[in-house]
Parts: sequence; structure tokens; C-alpha cells
Amino acid sequence: MLLEIPDVLTPDEVGTMRRALEQADWLDGKVTAGAQSAKAKRNEQLSETHPLAERFGQRILEALAGNAVFMSAALPQRIYPPLFNRYAPGHDFGYHVDNAIRPINGTRERVRTDVSATLFLADPDSYDGGELVVRGAFGTHAVKLPAGSLLLYPGTSIHRVEPVTRGVRLASFFWVQSVVREDARREMLLDMDVAIQRLTQTGGDADALVQLTGVYHNLLRQWAEV
Repeated sequence: MLLEIPDVLTPDEVGTMRRALEQADWLDGKVTAGAQSAKAKRNEQLSETHPLAERFGQRILEALAGNAVFMSAALPQRIYPPLFNRYAPGHDFGYHVDNAIRPINGTRERVRTDVSATLFLADPDSYDGGELVVRGAFGTHAVKLPAGSLLLYPGTSIHRVEPVTRGVRLASFFWVQSVVREDARREMLLDMDVAIQRLTQTGGDADALVQLTGVYHNLLRQWAEV
């Protein structure tokens, strides 16, 4: 499943983050790359312990908790604290696959990366290149979203970031451990949940809605790992 979620952050929130991040000290992005990814990774990253990373990361988590589409699509059990990266001209990230398990810095917790997420923070007109290219069962897609919008895609996907040739690409990225591990099952549950919501809004047959809602929850009960 490849899903775009618009307006996770407001324009004012994005502007505040962007202005602060433009003044921050950035590290070589290889600090969080695995052995395979490090060979393909050319970007900069904010330290996980940087005050801005912690403050803005918490705001993103709050926004996600209140976003019905994200909650329905990702079915989150645990979310890796959002990280932030920066691509200037000449930066790119070749094809790679995200690590299956990521330890959370400073804790004993680990996150299984069922769902990968990129939250775009730069206006797409402010930079050239920098498309996120995701390859999976759904085909190959190059994505460049408006600032404040989020892309969700399976953690199993091979993906890359195209070279930036002008301007600066700013983004937050993180991973979700879902209560439903398998992407196809999450997509089926999302489709069913969307159908239930639409039928509810349009005054669909009450008995049929109860039956469909029951099927949704029985499937979730069967597939969930909690």
C-alpha cells in the first residue's frame, strides 16, 4: 500500500519547523544507516537527541494520533521517534531497504519497521529533484508531496531519493510497528474501514453496517498482534 495523507501539519507548523531547522547543525546522514544503506546514502541528518528533533518529533506524534486516516491505515502499535533529514544539491540516497528492526536510541525498546513514513517539510517548488521513488507490488512511483503531507509505504519496499539539484529538501521520516504485520491485510482493513465510514455518512442500511463492522473487527481480532 502506497498512501498519501495530506495536511498532517498546518502551514504555520511547517513554517516554524522549517525556519528552525534551517539554522540547526546537521550531521552526516550515515550515522543512522546500516552497512548496506551507508554505501548509497548522501544526505544530512539532525541528531536524534537534538532539542529540535525531540520537540518537533513530539508535535508530529501528536498530529498523527489525531489523524484518522493515519490511524486507520497504519494501525500503529509503536512508532519510532521521528527523525529529520536534509538534502542539499548533490545529495541523494540510492536504492535500499530499511532495516527490519530498529532500536530506539537510549532505551531497550525496538520497533519492527512494518510501515515506512516520510513527512515532507519543504515546498516542492523550492527544490528540484528529491523525489522519493518507491518500488513494490504496486509498481514504481516517484513522489514529491506538498509541505505538511505524509507518505506511507511498506517497510519491505525498495526505495530511493533522487538527487537534489537546486534548493534544499527537508523531511521527517520514521517507522511504524503495526498491530497487523502484513501489508495486504492492512490495506484490506483500510478499504473496509473507509467503506464503513462512507456508508455511515450516507445513511446506509443499519443492519448491513453492523454486519460489515463486525467482519472488520473480527478480521482485526484474528490478525492483530498486541
